[in-house]
Amino acid sequence: MSGNNQLGVLKALDVAKTQIYHFTAIIIAGMGFFTDAYDLFCIALVTKLLGRIYYHKAGAEKPGTLPPEVAAAVNGVALCGTLMGQLLFGWLGDRLGRKKVYGITLIMMVICSVASGLSFGNNSKGVMTTLCFFRFWLGVGIGGDYPLSATIMSEYANKKTRGGFIAAVFAMQGFGILAGGIVALILSSIFDYQFPSPIYGVDPVASTVPQADYLWRIILMIGAIPAAMTYYWRMKMPETARYTALVARNIKLAAQDMSRVLQVDLKADEEIAENTVTDPKLNYGLFSKEFLKRHGLHLLGTTSTWFLLDIAFYSQNLFEKDIFSAIGWIPKAATMNAIHEVYKIARAQTLISLFSTIPGYWFTVFFIDIMGRFAIQIMGFFFMTVFMFALALPYDHWTKPENRIGFVIIFSLTFFFANFGPNVTTFVVPAEIFPARLRSTCHGISAAAGKGGAIVGAFGFLYAAQSKDKTKTDAGYPPGIGVKNSLIMLGVINFFGMLMTFLVPESKGKSLEELSGEYVNDETASSKVGISRRN
Repeated sequence: MSGNNQLGVLKALDVAKTQIYHFTAIIIAGMGFFTDAYDLFCIALVTKLLGRIYYHKAGAEKPGTLPPEVAAAVNGVALCGTLMGQLLFGWLGDRLGRKKVYGITLIMMVICSVASGLSFGNNSKGVMTTLCFFRFWLGVGIGGDYPLSATIMSEYANKKTRGGFIAAVFAMQGFGILAGGIVALILSSIFDYQFPSPIYGVDPVASTVPQADYLWRIILMIGAIPAAMTYYWRMKMPETARYTALVARNIKLAAQDMSRVLQVDLKADEEIAENTVTDPKLNYGLFSKEFLKRHGLHLLGTTSTWFLLDIAFYSQNLFEKDIFSAIGWIPKAATMNAIHEVYKIARAQTLISLFSTIPGYWFTVFFIDIMGRFAIQIMGFFFMTVFMFALALPYDHWTKPENRIGFVIIFSLTFFFANFGPNVTTFVVPAEIFPARLRSTCHGISAAAGKGGAIVGAFGFLYAAQSKDKTKTDAGYPPGIGVKNSLIMLGVINFFGMLMTFLVPESKGKSLEELSGEYVNDETASSKVGISRRN
């Protein structure tokens, strides 16, 4: 695509210097991901507490735990909702416009976060059923935020720093996970001080005070606060110029909106505003022959890499409990009361966020427009593959107490290179390489493929990683292939993720229209949009 064929208003966005509105957009879009991460990951902080409260067995040596099917439902229903939301709101974002549906996702998150904490019923079945119902719809709202936030940020950004801006939105997830850990630390400390109780080994019944039922509810409901605070500012954002100009075909309005945003005067020629006509060949639909010819392999690349990445990424939590126990972060359940157990789990999550999750995210933010998306994704998958095999092949060596610290280091590096690697780039690239009228939809499809992988990773490997010996499996689970074989499988999956990355084009330093092949047929378009800097 010739640069002369790019609309002036879009060219102005591509060459705009980094300014306040860029950072405002990052915060507005990023707070959605902050909330997403808080809501998705805070459930892991309270599942042990839910087991103690609602599944206590009199006379048992260990505290009550959620049965496998209930644990799968409580943890997985939000992922299923997220997958649905990514597909639905991705499509709506292209059909109705990004802004029109952007606020709906936040409203759903606010309502369902509060409703999750108000889950009602006088027995375990009632509480778990209503909790799962509301967390499904919470997931739908969270899923909608993926394609909309990524697309909006990509269409607002300049081409020089676009990757860093989109990555910064996604990196807010790290702060959301950290916030969940800090909130749980503070609240559990307060509850533990106000309602002291003996450890389970001393008094199983008294170790779980009645007030503990309020603790998990408050933790879940606090997720509504950041989403509610962001709603007003989302509604103040104008529709993106690329949607208005290329999809709605209203260049005049796009110029007016971006004049306010960029603080420049953009004047669109009335003739262009009324007669913007693109090449008929560019009006192809999703999954048409022309789309498959131009972007079929790209979509296969973005969906497959995200799917494979999330299998590995979400399966890593299977090994966290062993690691936390090995280094003494989480003592045996019988040596703690219910509230103190929440504190210990929250402390572990907070430390992991501070020293592994957040640094990995922000390394990508700072280097993505220097190294490029392709190099970072290849590097991330490569090191994830290497470290998975380094854990798997000598697994018996790592199980010895004197070698556990080495296991922890390699595990942490795997997590680091997931975030300084494909966990961020798989989010960034689908927002850049597809046409404006299909961008949100294709990002939603790619993200939904990722969540499909997350479901496989979180639950398929939960069963697969069980010991081959029936006597050593977790309560309620059938024998599996064992941790060693599971790690080998994950190494192979990461290797295939690296191979599928070769289907995804490099988007560093290119305009969105150049990447997608979109242009305005009138070669004088850019000259007919006057640009002048305001004093």
